[in-house]
Amino acid sequence: MKKMNTVAAFTVAAILGTAGAAWAVPVVSDVTMTQRANSRIVDIGYTLSGEQAIVTLGIETNGVAIPDSAVTVLSGDVSMVAQTGTHSIVWNAGADWPEHLVTNAKARVTAWVTNAPPQVMVIDLSKGTSATEQDPYPVFYYTSLEALPNGGLSNDMYKTDMLVMNKIPLGGYAMGDESTSGASVAVTLTQAFYAGVYEVTQKQWAKVTGADPSQFKNPAGPVEKVSYEDIRGAKGDNPVVDWPVTDRTVVRATSFVGKLRSKTGLLEFDLPTEAQWEYACRAGTTTYYNDGISGSLDSQLDDLGWYNGNADGTTHTVGQKTPNAWGLYDMHGNVWEWSLDWYQATLEGGDDPDGADSGSDRVKRGGCWNHAASYCRSAARYYYTPSIRDYNIGFRLVRTLP
Repeated sequence: MKKMNTVAAFTVAAILGTAGAAWAVPVVSDVTMTQRANSRIVDIGYTLSGEQAIVTLGIETNGVAIPDSAVTVLSGDVSMVAQTGTHSIVWNAGADWPEHLVTNAKARVTAWVTNAPPQVMVIDLSKGTSATEQDPYPVFYYTSLEALPNGGLSNDMYKTDMLVMNKIPLGGYAMGDESTSGASVAVTLTQAFYAGVYEVTQKQWAKVTGADPSQFKNPAGPVEKVSYEDIRGAKGDNPVVDWPVTDRTVVRATSFVGKLRSKTGLLEFDLPTEAQWEYACRAGTTTYYNDGISGSLDSQLDDLGWYNGNADGTTHTVGQKTPNAWGLYDMHGNVWEWSLDWYQATLEGGDDPDGADSGSDRVKRGGCWNHAASYCRSAARYYYTPSIRDYNIGFRLVRTLP
């Protein structure tokens, strides 16, 4: 890199409030970009006005954006919520993009409204149980999974100390199949949501709660022997925790979800509804498994998940099989995953279905390491008593956006 001109570009994001009036719009201005003498360290400055916003950085040369994977060694006020005012970012281009020399470049500083965030969210759990509301877990945002620093998802830190979530788009789909409730039902999800790229792992659970209840000890394996009530609370709590009679805002403060909410300041974390889970699993497919290939061969599942034909009697480190089209791993097998809803034999369709109002069992999805391949299909559903802790059931986290 011989020279980087001080040329700036910016974009902004805005959404409409419920009353139809525009929310305050974050505005980026006064972007500067300077390469330090005799180095490939680049200093980028910007001013944010209007309201706080999530700020991300992209780099362009000759009007073309360089890959997200080449803009990851960053420090300063970037990939996080920034307050209004003057800010700085440092990009180590020598570490990120060592083989390239250019005579001009642009810094694209983008401000995202906080309730319409970028594609990827990462919660840094490194503080463990010492995190508090006053000293919370840091939360970072990226434009793609390729933008993750420290080598991206190939780094095991994203299975232990960092919790990665990918944004799932709005849409509709046919939920279920002839093997579950006799027929599929039409479902439309009206709120975008983040879903965990991986099942919550043992070390992630321990970072938040201080303990690992799992039978199969593996820090990067899915946490198991955690009940629905351990994750979010119970009807016997005060206040009562009883979705959907009590809405998603109500969880037990000492539950996993309750602690994560208080230690991030983000109140939307929860288990997925059954409709959210299957939608995320399918990732636009309509087939038996989420690879989009017709057929139901056990050997087909070997590439997608751990079941009783390949698991050798145990759970496995998350993320070793092929992800679905939305970048989610282990939606088939490894461990069953709790969903939010009470179980009922007939699926509920429509907009954002919330399941039965009452029941004795909560729905679990996805199959597991000691079940046959048929239990792992996209539409497969079963149920468990919400207080049960078993070595074949864990969960995946979601965050539903406003």
